[in-house]
Amino acid sequence: MQEAKKLLKQYWNHTDFRGLQANIIDAVINNKDVLALLPTGGGKSLCFQIPALIKDGICLVISPLIALMKDQVQNLENKNIPAVALFSGMSFNEVEQVLIKAINNEYKFLYVSPERLESKLFKAYQSELKINLIAVDEAHCISQWGYDFRPPYLRIANLRKYYPAVSIIALTASATALVQQDITTKLLLKDAAIFQQSFEKLNLSYAVFNIETKISKVFEILDNVPGGSIIYCKNRNQTSYVSQVLNTQHIVAAHYHAGLPQEERNQKQEDWINNKIRVIVCTNAFGMGIDKPDVRTVIHYDAPDCIESYYQEAGRAGRDGLKSYAVLLYNTADAEVLEYLPTLRFPVMYDIRKVYQSLADYLQIPVGMGEGNYYDFEVITFCKAFKVDIFLALNVLKILEHEGHITVTENIFIPSKVQVIANRLLVEELENTYPHLDAVFKCLLRSYSGILENEVYIKEKAIAKTCKLPYEVIYKNLEQLKAYGIINYIPKKETPQIYFNLNRASASSLHINQQNYLKRKQQLVIRIAAMVQYLKENTKCRSQIIATYFNAPQENKCGVCDNCLGIKNIVLSDEEFKHIEKNIFRLVPNQGIEIAVLLPYFKLIKKDKFWRVMDFLQDKKLITINQIGLVEKVC
Repeated sequence: MQEAKKLLKQYWNHTDFRGLQANIIDAVINNKDVLALLPTGGGKSLCFQIPALIKDGICLVISPLIALMKDQVQNLENKNIPAVALFSGMSFNEVEQVLIKAINNEYKFLYVSPERLESKLFKAYQSELKINLIAVDEAHCISQWGYDFRPPYLRIANLRKYYPAVSIIALTASATALVQQDITTKLLLKDAAIFQQSFEKLNLSYAVFNIETKISKVFEILDNVPGGSIIYCKNRNQTSYVSQVLNTQHIVAAHYHAGLPQEERNQKQEDWINNKIRVIVCTNAFGMGIDKPDVRTVIHYDAPDCIESYYQEAGRAGRDGLKSYAVLLYNTADAEVLEYLPTLRFPVMYDIRKVYQSLADYLQIPVGMGEGNYYDFEVITFCKAFKVDIFLALNVLKILEHEGHITVTENIFIPSKVQVIANRLLVEELENTYPHLDAVFKCLLRSYSGILENEVYIKEKAIAKTCKLPYEVIYKNLEQLKAYGIINYIPKKETPQIYFNLNRASASSLHINQQNYLKRKQQLVIRIAAMVQYLKENTKCRSQIIATYFNAPQENKCGVCDNCLGIKNIVLSDEEFKHIEKNIFRLVPNQGIEIAVLLPYFKLIKKDKFWRVMDFLQDKKLITINQIGLVEKVC
């Protein structure tokens, strides 16, 4: 581990590892397959980056999000560690050049999406890549029983055929026992060393408020806790509303969601990271891979549908180790909506087939066609044209994706492309024929080599700056050059895309695996039940609830969540304590008793006092309460 510590100091300026990092790194260095479960902000990246730097060759990192890949590549490049990412929007030539450089050992890290592994170009070069380690980030995405299943993850295991001797490290912050088992099975991990770090965060205080006027509570929180904040909302309209209201009260806020242009999102994210914006109000499209350690509050304006996503999002507060707050706001209607979600998310086959038929009609794909093709897709336009409920449409698209029929890409960004297609004579006459277009055309020729032979990516804003013309004029001039047959111009694309993995089937013969479909629905029911229980719980330590959910029971209470602080404030005399304790032991028989049967015996005692004694007896392991509410004495 001496070499690992030397690299830690050299590139990260740290003298020692945190938590389980050292143990994980040691296992990876010794060529073991590893499953690492570390909390959000727990330093997962180091666990594969340092071993990869020690080993000869290049580390293949598989990650689901472009923003996440770009962020990690930038961080490595800032440390003078050569790294690169392959993402949508890159041309064939650009991808090929990256792969050639990777083969020639010009990089130590190659970041790719799971979809990229399936491309013909990647497959053509993969046997020549000198892979020293395969890192699978956000590994919970491989399990269809989890909350964020992504079918392309299932095909990652195919890499074993090409690199049988290369170890795999799978990393995630949130995986239940069932999902952990799925990760090791689906990735074909061999005798995997499993490391699970404590979910305890001593600096993070969890709190839940059942409140009707949520915005007033938001003001109260932001007034009492200075510093940066994230507010998560359930939909795009709500992000806009909340940010507007905050700004009217002189709290600098911006809204963020996947429907905004890429440049606008990037600017808002950068302004927030640099504290030009105090509060970012967003959907769950925001946060993955963003490194801002000084977030003081994460507020959930609505209840998430599972503890996994809540834990990940709440964990973006207080990564610098200073006191921070994760606050969840809900009302009775929120809880009712959550409990109805399984019915919405898993519609009947009639509705699935109806939406599938409408989708095929909208995209104009005949039966037996479509495989391997991308199609522009605007869900709102689709729903209006075919009178489909938008929530039904989104849920059916997700089902079709899970079943392997399609892949939906929400945020594809393809830069503008240009190639000169006019003959030499027409190019030479341009200055006389179309003088108002000459400046832009000459800028293209000077700025982009190869434009006469191939399509090249361009940036209209850079051209506007060079030509000292408004962006709108540049765009208009490029369209005119295209109309006159001087160039082939394809403007940038930021529209969602649907990729057909299979040829379009007739709606009546559409195949859905009913057994898996119903099991996924049942797993959602279980996740929602756990979330609702978390919302309504007013005595148990919230940190312990979360840890138990992830099969990592936490012995000590956090002491700082709303429930722990509430129990501390309960005045309970020694006499009262002993009286309640004595009666609990008297009333609990050897075979145990259900808590619902036990509670009525204590109806003359305040419930908070009863539960304080019960919690104490559980902490001391004198009694236990199992998942179905059976109270038993510990022999």
